[in-house]
Amino acid sequence: MKTGLAAADEITSLGLEVLGLSILAVKPTPETARALEAETRERLFREADEAVYARRNSAVQQERAIKENELNTEIAVENKKRQIRETQMEAERAVQEKKHLVEKEALEADISMEDRRKSLVALASENDRAEADARAYGVSTTMKALGSADAKILQALATAGMKPEQLIAFAFQELASKAEKIGQLNISPDLLRELMGKRSEKELES
Repeated sequence: MKTGLAAADEITSLGLEVLGLSILAVKPTPETARALEAETRERLFREADEAVYARRNSAVQQERAIKENELNTEIAVENKKRQIRETQMEAERAVQEKKHLVEKEALEADISMEDRRKSLVALASENDRAEADARAYGVSTTMKALGSADAKILQALATAGMKPEQLIAFAFQELASKAEKIGQLNISPDLLRELMGKRSEKELES
């Protein structure tokens, strides 16, 4: 620029020599200034809008991040609650299974005890039947033996161990069976008094 200015015809015709060049200011024409101002103004507005958009976008991003964090927290809480419920359900299921097992074992024990009781009753019935058969056999054998024994021997065996009043009653029974052969029977007052005393004692005891 300096060289071109020094070689300009206007400068040479005036006899001037350009020693140095300093630009103090560059001023556009009013039209150019207005155009530059409009462009600068548009750029500034655009930058301001971009700054506002950036701030809003940042706020939206932050709000979205906060919402996501809250949602993730709620999901984590729900998952924890679900795990707790599942754990409780598993514990309750284990308790129910244990309870059913105990009830099953108790039922099996009751069934086993009932079977043993039935076996015991059957065995007791069989023993009672065997004892009854044995007693019947013993009575039958005894009756057969007594059937062939002498009547006087049987009477003697029957009176063995009797009390005096029983012996007297037995004697009267024998006398009564032979009443047609007895002409007269004398009973002493002492014997009659003793028999009446025994009867009174028995009535008082009863």
